[in-house]
Amino acid sequence: MKGMSELLIRNACVIDPLRGINAEVMDIAIRDGVIVENVGGSAEVIDAHGALTLPGGIDSHTHICGTKVNFGRYMSPEDMRAGRTPRRGHMHSTSGYSVPTTYGNSYRYSAMGYTTLLEGAMAPLEARHTHEEFLYTPLQDTMANTLFDGNWAIMEAIRDGDTKRVAAIIAWTLQAVKGFGVKLTNPGGTEAWQWGKNVSCIRDPVPYFEVTPAEIIRSIVEANELLGLPHSVHLHCNNLGMPGNYTCTLGSLGLIPDLNPKRQTLYATHVQFHAYGGSDWKDFCSKSEPIARFVNMRPQIVIDMGQVMFGRTTTMTADGPMEFNLYRLHHEKWSNHDVELETGSGIIPVVYRRKNLVNSVMWAIGLELALLMESPWQCMLTTDNPNGAPFVRYPEIIALLMSKRYRDAEFATIHPDTGSRVPLPAIERELDWYEIAVMTRAGQARALGIQDLGKGYLGPGAEADVAIYPIRIDEVDPAVDYQKVIEAFSQTEYTIKRGRVVSRRGECLVDGSNATLWVRPNVSDDYDMGRDPDFIEKFDRYYTVRMRNYPVQEEYLNRDRCIETEAGI
Repeated sequence: MKGMSELLIRNACVIDPLRGINAEVMDIAIRDGVIVENVGGSAEVIDAHGALTLPGGIDSHTHICGTKVNFGRYMSPEDMRAGRTPRRGHMHSTSGYSVPTTYGNSYRYSAMGYTTLLEGAMAPLEARHTHEEFLYTPLQDTMANTLFDGNWAIMEAIRDGDTKRVAAIIAWTLQAVKGFGVKLTNPGGTEAWQWGKNVSCIRDPVPYFEVTPAEIIRSIVEANELLGLPHSVHLHCNNLGMPGNYTCTLGSLGLIPDLNPKRQTLYATHVQFHAYGGSDWKDFCSKSEPIARFVNMRPQIVIDMGQVMFGRTTTMTADGPMEFNLYRLHHEKWSNHDVELETGSGIIPVVYRRKNLVNSVMWAIGLELALLMESPWQCMLTTDNPNGAPFVRYPEIIALLMSKRYRDAEFATIHPDTGSRVPLPAIERELDWYEIAVMTRAGQARALGIQDLGKGYLGPGAEADVAIYPIRIDEVDPAVDYQKVIEAFSQTEYTIKRGRVVSRRGECLVDGSNATLWVRPNVSDDYDMGRDPDFIEKFDRYYTVRMRNYPVQEEYLNRDRCIETEAGI
């Protein structure tokens, strides 16, 4: 057939958790970017020689594109001087370490075998900037969770007890800004911050609107399911980073019913930052155990780690008041930003230090959560890039989870008082290759609801996103040879995106052609907010842009991939 491309990967040691395949040596046939049963004799052949072969990596929570990321770049020129690479071949020049340029993000993720990325927090009003940067993240498919934590129209609908109207506003906004899912960051707290206040937990009312975070969480979770969205609500709990906040986290998770038979009802983000005990920084300690016990009993909840790693990075979040508290602790540069009627953000460069007791406890908590979760399908491997650490530290985190010896060696270098405040030294568990594959691709595909789009597995009909790592797992004991694990996951032998070899031993070989995934919930005419007089009147009164100028045109999207859902309104 004219123009048909075929590729055959031979002798691949495949781990494919969505199909229950664990370290089977097999061939993978690819035609025109899709995995098929077999290909012809003229297909290009790659011999994997028994190397570990996984579906392309998926990062279900990262911050790589958008206005706050870009502000982080020019706020830290010292960071942008790091990580410089020259232009060569198909690769553009790059710079930056914790907040690299868009091409830097794309090339480094690709070298590590990642092919799909979720930007964790997009302000709707500033969505164009995010989509423009997606265009220049060429080697990964991208999508963006959209912020609704301080949306005025939604808080008014919640105050009125109108969950269907909440759903209708979410539907209109997601379609307008080409968003993928719903993100709540410190629900109500960032809006309170516009009044110089915050909410301490889920029962505090938001000034003026007089709704509580608990009401916001419950209503938006119900609205999300009414719309039939592929992904659940993505929740950054209140009171992030404060001693004793684990009780608030447990209270928030306790609000969540089991509403979806196919996937979780809530994705709780960077739970390491929400698993803190103590009454102040003097008695600060880990509360990973009660958090893990609670989530283990609730399959309707999945979490991601938000692992902290030692070194310099840049924190950025829509949780504006939290960043101000961080500024008062670190006395570093600080940026605060308000997005009218919607959300806000804050940015601070930080250094996590091994000899700092609080930082040492934080480092331990992320690992504890992953090791204490009974099912790897309920815990995603993330750093909340770049908040806990840049994503290039993922190979070290994988090795720490697979090797008790490595954890003990690292533990010996941190603050000596850490052992009395955390359970990590007593945890013997070591994750295996299969569990790591779940936490870095299969579990993330299921949690995001994109396995039906061919993501996260290597069976016929799947998108041909494949990562071949230079390691034979039958010859390496990760508990002992953890350095080999780090080296292998740092750079693939081949990264294949939609059937094309895009990265070979860290060298990116082609100009990418990524896709942007977004959702369009189909609602009845009665719930089309674009025709609602009250919604239109308030939009035009309070926003500084006209309603007709607000939506993102599809020209901003590369290989536009729209997911339509049938809403229950």
